Amino acid sequence: MKITGRNIKQRLYGLSRLPQRLSRARHFRGHGVHSPFVYTIVRQVFMRPGFLTDDIYYTTIVYGALLEQRIPRKRALQLVNLCVHCGYREISYLRPCAADLMVVPQSVEPEAFGEYVTTARQCGATLAIMAPYMNRERECACREIIASHAGTSVDNRGYLLIFNNHLPKQHFTL
Repeated sequence: MKITGRNIKQRLYGLSRLPQRLSRARHFRGHGVHSPFVYTIVRQVFMRPGFLTDDIYYTTIVYGALLEQRIPRKRALQLVNLCVHCGYREISYLRPCAADLMVVPQSVEPEAFGEYVTTARQCGATLAIMAPYMNRERECACREIIASHAGTSVDNRGYLLIFNNHLPKQHFTL
């Protein structure tokens, strides 16, 4: 068994969500997504097995920094591809600041999410909250963020993307 830093209670918590995850398994290839923006993200970002670009900034610096934050390789690759797809150059990993993409790692407590959300809304950044279902407090905080957010949000099970752009209020659970 892989050591992930979670105790047995946190590991078993995910089993209670198994029926919900199985019911949405039919949507994993983008079927049922009626937004062209989100559909291209699903097809170009989430389903791509490799990097979208050969740019050394993305493939080495950004990818390496995400791995240093203990983000799994697959999720780090998807976030790098999201940066390339959306044209993000400034990425914040540890603290809320004006950047195109702000990544909230697992180590950040749910009580600190408000500061990230406020900063992202003010500067028009995309917010990526890693492991939104790690525990009950984190899940409840993410649900509150989705309910109060005025734009598009995408739940990819591994992270929650909050887009602060011109798109209408929509929530996609993939």
